[in-house]
Amino acid sequence: MTSSAARYDTPVTIAPVLRYAILFIVAGGVLIPLLTTALGGFKSLGDLRVNPFGLPSQWEWMNYWEILASGRYWQLMGNSLIIAVLTVILTVAASAMAAFVFVHVRFFGATFLLNYLLLGLMFPAATAILPLFIKIRDLGLLDTYWGVVLPQVAFGLAMSILLFRNSFRQMPKDLFEAAVIDGCGYFRFFWYVILPLSRPILATVAVIVFVHSWNNYLLPLVVLNRDTLYPWPLGIMVYQGEYSTDWNLILAFITLTILPAIIMFFAAQKHIVAGLMAGSVKG
Repeated sequence: MTSSAARYDTPVTIAPVLRYAILFIVAGGVLIPLLTTALGGFKSLGDLRVNPFGLPSQWEWMNYWEILASGRYWQLMGNSLIIAVLTVILTVAASAMAAFVFVHVRFFGATFLLNYLLLGLMFPAATAILPLFIKIRDLGLLDTYWGVVLPQVAFGLAMSILLFRNSFRQMPKDLFEAAVIDGCGYFRFFWYVILPLSRPILATVAVIVFVHSWNNYLLPLVVLNRDTLYPWPLGIMVYQGEYSTDWNLILAFITLTILPAIIMFFAAQKHIVAGLMAGSVKG
């Protein structure tokens, strides 16, 4: 009798159930549009109009093959990849070195300079698009990859420096003191000690910068005029103009263009979680 009463008196916690329910809702809100887009690329145009959300009545593999066999698609992918890789390399290199200096080097005005750089978090790129266009034009960078890459690097520095700095501050100070005693300079300590220990945050920043660059639409639209230099967000605009009624081909094109960013995110997922946890401590 006592055990039965104790069993019924045990409080039932609904917090885990509510947490998982919220996670399922958020996951569904993200995955359902992606799956609908991918499945729409396998349908015929008539099937897409009648059954936009269900499975294809007949799988049209030629929709994807037609896009993969076109040189235009690979040209767009190549342009996007060049811009994204250059942006990632420059952003990671500059922000990691800057964060290292802010953590391990004491100099006059360091706090002011750091706060000045972090102001970039408050201003989206769209607010500076006109003066940015004028400066890019004056530098002769219109219709070049660098006209897109350099502004993306500049706008990505604030967040990247913040993540790197918080991560570097969590490393034991004994490492730096031991390196100084052994005669290790700042550069050698940064290259041989800090970077090998910072793989999670390096992967985190790299993926965030890559995805942002891969999906950037406004800056390439302003800077690039030649369609041979278009990344995929601008290319899909041209592609939609050519196939304005073939929405099944457009959905297949969208699926193939966002696939590299999704693959990169899942490949570095563990490092991203570890990097965000390391860089989330208030410094």
